[in-house]
Amino acid sequence: MYKILEKTPLNPTVTKMVVEAPLVAKKAEPGQFIIFRATEDGERIPLTIADYDRAAGTVTIIFQIVGAGTMELNALNEGEYIVDFVGPLGTPSHLEGIKKVAVVGGGVGCAIAYPTAKKLHELGAEVHSIIGFRNEDLVILEKEFEAVSDRVVKMSDDGSWGEKGLVTNALEALIGEGNRYDEVIAIGPVIMMKFVCELTKKYGIKTTVSMNPIMIDGTGMCGGCRLTLNEDGKKVTKFACVDGPDFDGHKVDFDEAMKRGAMYCEFEAHAREATCELLKKEVK
Repeated sequence: MYKILEKTPLNPTVTKMVVEAPLVAKKAEPGQFIIFRATEDGERIPLTIADYDRAAGTVTIIFQIVGAGTMELNALNEGEYIVDFVGPLGTPSHLEGIKKVAVVGGGVGCAIAYPTAKKLHELGAEVHSIIGFRNEDLVILEKEFEAVSDRVVKMSDDGSWGEKGLVTNALEALIGEGNRYDEVIAIGPVIMMKFVCELTKKYGIKTTVSMNPIMIDGTGMCGGCRLTLNEDGKKVTKFACVDGPDFDGHKVDFDEAMKRGAMYCEFEAHAREATCELLKKEVK
């Protein structure tokens, strides 16, 4: 059992939790994730580690309330316990040696991009962060990015926060200014990462993406998180839970990843509705 020490709503659909998990905190690195079960009968859901404090023995997770499992997690409060909290899983991000980087975060993906930007800042890299949201109401971690970035470009679809436009517009503008990046790291919706990679491929800039496909066991045994990479003209299958979640964005088959990600939308909608009704009854 893992105690929830802090719970903070970051916007209407995104929550931050600080969880007491000393063994996970001891080994955690940017890019890795945990798998949790909120209750004994709950589903297993992966969440990227948003931050960690080795001295305090805590791990921070940030999640969007989109399905049954995250609804159950959000129903828990400070002082209550998460049943399972397994990790750290996955391969840590390879960040050493990068001297100048553009970290691109979209929506709740900024929760994953932030620890990467923070670690790069600690390693002495020049960090340019581009963070984008649909509108001002959905913004998260603004001050945190400002604290670890040499430059922050803020974008929103409707212009209610920062500049109006897409993160790709901002990235191309920075490149156009003459910024020479050793690497671009893009984390967010799959469609966003696809277009970031199309842009950086044009400029010949190494690009890493963080993939979050459907995942069950987190050990590579179930095969649910498989991805197709194009390597030297050959299609190669990789597993996000053990080979990733970071991959060379210029090799990922994003179209296949988007199709696989949409396979269970109808099932998830039914599960969400059932959980919502159950939580309503428990409140009564």
